[in-house]
Amino acid sequence: MKKIAVINDLSGFGRCSLTAAISVISAMGVQPCPLPTAILTAQTGYPSYYLDDYTEKMEHFRTEWKKMGQSFDGIYTGFVAGKEQILQILRFIDTFDTPETFLLVDPVMGDDGIKYDMFTPELLTQMKRLAKRGNIITPNLTELCLLTDTDFHHIQEISDTERLMDTVQTLALSFCKEGPEHVIVTGIHFTDTEGTLQMGNLYVSETQTSLSAFPYIGKSYSGTGDLFASCLAAGIAKKRKISEIIQVTGEFLEASIEDSVRENVPRNDGVNYEKFLWMLQSVQSGT
Repeated sequence: MKKIAVINDLSGFGRCSLTAAISVISAMGVQPCPLPTAILTAQTGYPSYYLDDYTEKMEHFRTEWKKMGQSFDGIYTGFVAGKEQILQILRFIDTFDTPETFLLVDPVMGDDGIKYDMFTPELLTQMKRLAKRGNIITPNLTELCLLTDTDFHHIQEISDTERLMDTVQTLALSFCKEGPEHVIVTGIHFTDTEGTLQMGNLYVSETQTSLSAFPYIGKSYSGTGDLFASCLAAGIAKKRKISEIIQVTGEFLEASIEDSVRENVPRNDGVNYEKFLWMLQSVQSGT
């Protein structure tokens, strides 16, 4: 069975991070091997939470897994509690990276132009370093702006959809030149030619660009970025085309969000994705 080392936090409430990654990656026929960066009572969007920083414990995973002679088809990184954890992750990559191992970096730093609580300029410096090591990165628009030293509010003010996508593509390509082969910019809000608000994921590499979009249902939820990156990681491990994985994942997330809106699920609780895991079977089976 394919194996992915998943370096992320574990939150007691809020369906995100390792909770999302373990279930999605397992459902897609790949073994997730979790390495927790932190244990939280609830994800950081809740008004109050306790965070147990696992920085000092991360090294035990690296050394013990090395003793076991473990190897991984992929390494997938998400939430980090500070710059020191990125240094630990880079050491982990140095130990386990091989020509056959892909590295997917979800550069978790902020959303909607707002930086998360753990953000510091030093963390950004190290996150840039980590993202440049990645084969695939999955920033949202805020995170792409941070990685490329771009003013998010300037991008947000672009109302013309074609100009917006061209601008995002240019930013993504500029970062591709610094390391990653593939950049997927997630959760871009725009209006289509019929005036319908859409939410899109823009896939950019040096050889192709494609946009996968679905109607915006009027609500955003915690953890959807984690679900997206987890689906992508498992699909890549299964040797599926990135464009195919993005399409299937978009349909999976659209169904999950629609159901959550119907059920009036609070934003911080994350989406009702569990009942739609069957939609990912086509990526697992190759059908």
